[in-house]
Amino acid sequence: MADKRTVSLGHLVTLMDKLRLECPWDAKQTHTSLRSHLLEETYEVLEALDAIDEGTGEGSEHLREELGDLLLHVIFHARIAQDHGRFDLKDIATEITEKLIHRHPHVFPTEGKDTEDTEDIEQMVSTWEQIKKKEKNRSSVFDGIPAALPALARASKVVRKSSILGFSPSLPDLHLEDKEAFGETLLGLVEWARQHDIDPEEALRVAVEQYVTKMRTLEQENSSEF
Repeated sequence: MADKRTVSLGHLVTLMDKLRLECPWDAKQTHTSLRSHLLEETYEVLEALDAIDEGTGEGSEHLREELGDLLLHVIFHARIAQDHGRFDLKDIATEITEKLIHRHPHVFPTEGKDTEDTEDIEQMVSTWEQIKKKEKNRSSVFDGIPAALPALARASKVVRKSSILGFSPSLPDLHLEDKEAFGETLLGLVEWARQHDIDPEEALRVAVEQYVTKMRTLEQENSSEF
């Protein structure tokens, strides 16, 4: 019996094929023209995730709907690329499958090598980053973090990457008890910046770039250990 998930995806792919051929609006779309729509759908998924109750499942219907809209964009971009003879959905699925297998040696060990300890989460993350670095021929784990990310999002990714290398920014002398207190402190810092005529986004962006420069140097100096 065919996997129902595969059948449903097949129906969606067939539907997109028909829309590209018979719907004037769908037929004229390009990767670029869909950019703003993709961004909007991504934010709607994030909003649905914020609203879902993980315990009771309340909000799952809305998340399912928004994920469907996002999935449509993957199918749409795949079909556009196929129309130009560049790649298709099969190529996308094959590439991500091979990538996931390669980056999970604790699940799919290479012949002749021991399986990694699946309980050591930090080691798993470190291995993932190092494999990714080699795959993409990157000189640093910080390569590939989009420079256009909002400063706070970029800071979060940079700090996570540096922790893999065994480094972290110095902590301020704060006594925060929970997420709410942390949020209130961030909000207070934004107000402090306003009072001192400082753009908090730009200030954080500069601090992050300075930190990345420092971390890249340390990474190179200790490259044999990573």
